[in-house]
Amino acid sequence: MQRPGKMISEVLKHVGKTPATTNYPFEKAEMPEHFRGKLQFLPHRCKGCMLCTKDCPSEAIKIKKVGDKKFEAEIDLDRCIYCGQCVESCFIQALVMTTDFELAALNREDLKMTINEKNSPKPPAEEE
Repeated sequence: MQRPGKMISEVLKHVGKTPATTNYPFEKAEMPEHFRGKLQFLPHRCKGCMLCTKDCPSEAIKIKKVGDKKFEAEIDLDRCIYCGQCVESCFIQALVMTTDFELAALNREDLKMTINEKNSPKPPAEEE
């Protein structure tokens, strides 16, 4: 330390400023409008065209027929590159990108989701 006075003046310049960082784990960050996070499948909308599976570059989504006009999606979040191509190719909007980005897991099997009529989000009232 050759010039401690220079360091002290620099410290005093920043004493009154607000920090540039956020208090992340304790305050949730707001994601921008078109943020590409976790996929959400809406099985009540799916018609089984399979365009999403054909357009997925990482082959992270599979659609299976489970009944008459009923489908379920198997999504591998560990394979997904969150490009949004499946959402763009689904013309009936059965796939949606959410703002959920906290997807860390200790077990790889926890990143495989099977979404069907029983465990999917409820459809909005105006769609029924």
